Amino acid sequence: MKKIPSYLFIAMIMLAAVSCSNQGFKKTKSGLLYKIISDGKSPQVKKGQFLKINYSQKIVFAQKTKDSLLFSTYGGVPGYAKVDSIGPIYNPAEVFDLLHKGDSLVIVLLADTLEAKNGQLPPFIKKKDKVVISFKVLDVFDNQDLVAKDREDELQKEKGRESKAIEDYLSANKINAKKTALGTYVVVNTVGDGPAVDSGKQVSVMYTGKSFPDGKVFESNITGPRKDTMKFVVGRHTIIEGWDDGLRLFKKGGKGTLYIPAFLAYDAKPGPDNKPYENLIFDVEVVDVTDAPKETAHPGGQMPQMSPEQMKRLQEQMQRQQQGK
Repeated sequence: MKKIPSYLFIAMIMLAAVSCSNQGFKKTKSGLLYKIISDGKSPQVKKGQFLKINYSQKIVFAQKTKDSLLFSTYGGVPGYAKVDSIGPIYNPAEVFDLLHKGDSLVIVLLADTLEAKNGQLPPFIKKKDKVVISFKVLDVFDNQDLVAKDREDELQKEKGRESKAIEDYLSANKINAKKTALGTYVVVNTVGDGPAVDSGKQVSVMYTGKSFPDGKVFESNITGPRKDTMKFVVGRHTIIEGWDDGLRLFKKGGKGTLYIPAFLAYDAKPGPDNKPYENLIFDVEVVDVTDAPKETAHPGGQMPQMSPEQMKRLQEQMQRQQQGK
């Protein structure tokens, strides 16, 4: 039997109660239903402070027995929210000023009320459904500087989790991969015997992208509808960083696999499985390596551009290089 994490078990009990009735919930002026579970040991938060929270969002369907988890930060990077006066706008932030560090909060949004206030509903939500958001207050901060420092610490922890997940996968499957300085894991089946992939070179690549760790194919220019090679110029940062980094271990004719942690891929942006912080797998073949044209267009949105976090790391790297000259 699959083990259920404790936080999910608690959430399931609470959501089961929500699905049956709204008893025990209080209501704001806007009609928002909420329940706070607190031990009362910490001081109540103040307006202007910031909450560090884990949260999950689910749909409780009126016509189905199985609920749908839309999003969760549990096991990943928490969110941060400012405590402020926002008025009765049918938003969870209405009750943030009632919370304490360590509290749990459950919000119930009625789909028909959402439709009345916003004018329309997403196609996967019907009028009798409920949107249930569960919060856990992990910490409280007094200012934005403390939030920024804590978020950076959490991002570093997330990078460690992403890398460890890949390392555990490689070890369990007895896969021998080389880790680059940036953190891409590369299996080189064939190095190739032509020109090397390097900065300023245009590479043409055939690839198959797979979800991690199940290996489900989400995109390919080998077996999919696109049969053309993927072309980009190395070092111009028009491609995800894991590609720009990992392919440098190959020459023309090289074949292998890239295991890319999320911070070198889509990072916090939704990936192929529509989730943030997704590790990815790419089987690649370097078809050609040539001098770059004078001007190179972006690759048609086939792969994401660099995230703000990746751009920040690149700028820091360039500054260190300049200081070392």
